[in-house]
Amino acid sequence: MNDSTNTFFGWVLFAGVVALGLNAISSRVFDVHLPETPGYLIVAPEAGVADAGPSLAELLATGSAEAGEAVFAKCMSCHSINSGGANGIGPNLYGVMGLPIGKHAAGFSYSSALSGKGGVWDWENMNAWLKSPRAFANGTTMSFAGLGDGQDRANLMLYINAQGSNLALPAVEAADEEAPVLDGAAEADLAVPATDEAESAEAVAE
Repeated sequence: MNDSTNTFFGWVLFAGVVALGLNAISSRVFDVHLPETPGYLIVAPEAGVADAGPSLAELLATGSAEAGEAVFAKCMSCHSINSGGANGIGPNLYGVMGLPIGKHAAGFSYSSALSGKGGVWDWENMNAWLKSPRAFANGTTMSFAGLGDGQDRANLMLYINAQGSNLALPAVEAADEEAPVLDGAAEADLAVPATDEAESAEAVAE
């Protein structure tokens, strides 16, 4: 081999040695150790965990039949609610609360989806119906989309209930505010031994 070939291979060998050296140095300087357990774990809240707002019982307790009369204006094109009132596009609603679903108005032709639903018009069922008639009774002929506001539904139900019905309001559950009960170990930690009090008194006296 001539001198130029020797020089070329010499530079190649030198470059390889330099690359190995830099790799060894960088692995020590920039070595990264990942933790066995990643920190700052963010857990997405489960559906329904978030505060859902006042319960139906609370909305009814704070609601108003007078306000419900204004909401009923949206229903008057299809329903009457006076005693002995005629059925229209929808049935007369006088005294409907507490009666069987899809059967209370004589002579009215209910859809099979509603007449076959079963149950009675209690607060829960009426609330679900007013929120989304189609979700409550799939196949109903009622074209009204529903009331999205819970307080509007509560007010409307109070007004309907005052027209020939007298269904008792559901009880509002009281919040549990009892003081936490300490176990024996916790009570022992809070207790001050009499001997310690005596020793402290002697130390002050001295």
